[in-house]
Amino acid sequence: MRKPVLAAVLLLAFGLTGAHAEEARKLSGPEIAALISGNTVEGAMAATGPYQEFYLPDGTIRGSGYTGKWSVVGDTLCFAYDPAKPADCWSAAVTPANEIQWLKDGKVDGTGKAKPGNVANF
Repeated sequence: MRKPVLAAVLLLAFGLTGAHAEEARKLSGPEIAALISGNTVEGAMAATGPYQEFYLPDGTIRGSGYTGKWSVVGDTLCFAYDPAKPADCWSAAVTPANEIQWLKDGKVDGTGKAKPGNVANF
């Protein structure tokens, strides 16, 4: 049942109407939340390399051997892995190939793909 819901969210979030945009489209906060909540995102960040994380609807992040918290603030996705440090936030855009681009200071700082559910059983 989650696959049809995810497909509908992806179509809504990415604005797929038959015409393909040539550039990545920036996502709103609600679109970011709909894209990641209850799903796994895997990809790579410029500073830290490959990642694979499951984003629980309650704001918990689960990765291989670690946990954290996620939240949407305005039109950004914020991550907190250490409660003693402030959350770090990124804007998000999506390409015509459905790749997520994580943007910091207007530049692509990482990429990822959303997959339905907890594919790594975190």
